[in-house]
Amino acid sequence: MSDPIAEKSGGPARQEPGPFGLPVDSALAADARERLAAVEELLLESVRGEDPLLTQASKHLVEAGGKRFRAMLVLLASHFGDPAAPGVVPAAVVVELTHLGTLYHDDVMDEATVRRGQASANSRWTNTVAILTGDYLFARASDLLADLGPEAVRIQARAFARLVRGQIQETVGPAEDADPLKHYLQVVADKTASLITVSGQFGALLSGAAPHVVDTVTSACEKIGVAFQLQDDILDITSETDESGKTPGTDLREGIRTLPMHLVLGGVGSGPDDARLRELLVQDLSDDALHAEALALLRAHPAMDQARADLRQCAADARAEFLTLPAIPARDAFTGLCDYVVSRTG
Repeated sequence: MSDPIAEKSGGPARQEPGPFGLPVDSALAADARERLAAVEELLLESVRGEDPLLTQASKHLVEAGGKRFRAMLVLLASHFGDPAAPGVVPAAVVVELTHLGTLYHDDVMDEATVRRGQASANSRWTNTVAILTGDYLFARASDLLADLGPEAVRIQARAFARLVRGQIQETVGPAEDADPLKHYLQVVADKTASLITVSGQFGALLSGAAPHVVDTVTSACEKIGVAFQLQDDILDITSETDESGKTPGTDLREGIRTLPMHLVLGGVGSGPDDARLRELLVQDLSDDALHAEALALLRAHPAMDQARADLRQCAADARAEFLTLPAIPARDAFTGLCDYVVSRTG
């Protein structure tokens, strides 16, 4: 029986833009485009239903585009085994549907009005429609997941439990005797990294990769997931709507403390405006004027540089793990993703 890793690790190959604009082996780029097209087709098929409103609301975010980051992790990880294995594309759709479902719920909780540059589902329809649409996408993901076997179902169920736990812990905040920064990082790991972790795990596992490769991909994707959320939280402060497709300063307005805010409250910085910023961060910022003042002060604060340094370290830790994997084009794509996570703007 041939060794797929050995077959894919032969001499240097021509490079071309691949996932997220990263330069990758031309064969890998072509395979990624082909399989991602299959993912898109199955995604649209999965959200079609008999009810016109449910179909329209479900297609709302699918057709708005998005990076398909989690789906692409599944596809890339599958190259450590057989990328043509029958469960790979459905697994990519499962994680994407699950992610999309959480976005509908997130926008209701955040009272967001913009998502991916368009009106959010809750503002276009109602909170009830948005919540039920998210539930429907979870159901469609479960339907696909059932065909991938009991181990895949168990992995997804545990990841989803982590995701919900992270969301609840973010909502209730840390206990009085808990370290707020440690609490925040656990929320990040559970709420965001859990599904990104499963994406890499599914790709490697369902393609038949060696167990130690599955374990390494899973661990490294957990770190990528944390880095991804750290950058998301930084972008919530620094970017404008036309860059990120989201309303800037949503976390501030909702009273959600992210890494830069924890650093400010923890004592980073000694400038003349620090006391005022700390005063603002512990009060209700639903008032537009107070929100704008806090956002401006936070954008200029040295805590932003510290947060970016922490983000780069997290991505570097992920890269170090990926570099222990077999030297194939997919490994290079994963190390490139570590750079992408740090530099992305939306």
